[in-house]
Amino acid sequence: MTSWMAAEAFQNARSPKELYWIDGASHVDLYDKEQYVSPAVSKLSGFFGARLSKAK
Repeated sequence: MTSWMAAEAFQNARSPKELYWIDGASHVDLYDKEQYVSPAVSKLSGFFGARLSKAK
């Protein structure tokens, strides 16, 4: 996803929402480059874990 697509998706999303940039990473880097994958997974796990646990 390019930065303009991410910004547009974020703008159109309902709350709760967060926009998280990983400096230096391209879309493809998030598939298999550990230095980019780990921070992304950590952020997603924390975000969804906090919000989905409240939905019970």
